[in-house]
Amino acid sequence: MSAHAVSVDGYITGRDPGAGRGLGDGTMLFDWYFDGDTPSQVFDGFRLSGPSARVFDALAARVGAIVAGRTTYEDSDHFGGGSPHPAAQPFVLSHRAAPEMTERQTLVTTGIEDAMAAARQAADGKDVGLMGGGVATEALKAGLVDEVILHQVPILLGGGRPFFRALPGHVRLRLVEAVPAPGVTHLQPIIVRGRVIEWLEGDTAWEIIDQISTKYTGRPYPRGEERVVAVVEPGRQTVGVG
Repeated sequence: MSAHAVSVDGYITGRDPGAGRGLGDGTMLFDWYFDGDTPSQVFDGFRLSGPSARVFDALAARVGAIVAGRTTYEDSDHFGGGSPHPAAQPFVLSHRAAPEMTERQTLVTTGIEDAMAAARQAADGKDVGLMGGGVATEALKAGLVDEVILHQVPILLGGGRPFFRALPGHVRLRLVEAVPAPGVTHLQPIIVRGRVIEWLEGDTAWEIIDQISTKYTGRPYPRGEERVVAVVEPGRQTVGVG
């Protein structure tokens, strides 16, 4: 799962981010964490709007491990020696040593596949969350991402670090749900691309789509004139409706 707050023009930080400076001049990307009156049930101190709390807490509760890029790790002041998520073990992907890391953090220097494999084991059946545009891009290239979830903030930052980097090809997304909330719109698509293991059509595919739709939206997928094809991969399901 790759989830991130992002500006309308695609940035996840403002200008001049870095250690001690956080998101630079892009801190408003996370104002919605604190602008509401509903306490998060997962993150102490977060007070969100009602719609944001429902989406945010449902997603956060699914995460059992985090894979973060080295830049995100540095910008976030090493997560204070712990984790950016109160219940998820952090793994930091880097090509260089990180002597400042604590025993609560794990450094992976051998690539995104190894980082994801270690995080999946630590997640113990829960989802692995990705932090940082570089990590998300590498995971997308390797076909390791099931969901791209965007919390889109209505601002044009005009500069900063972009979320999406260059990819070798198109990644088609199907929007499952868009939840408008004060200061942010939560976009929850699933990826409609994967390494094909088995093609399913008809009732069997609809059963899978209904299961996934119910998981994320609380209701079956609305029937239309679509021809259904489901791509099932080991340990995860990716479906397309078209």
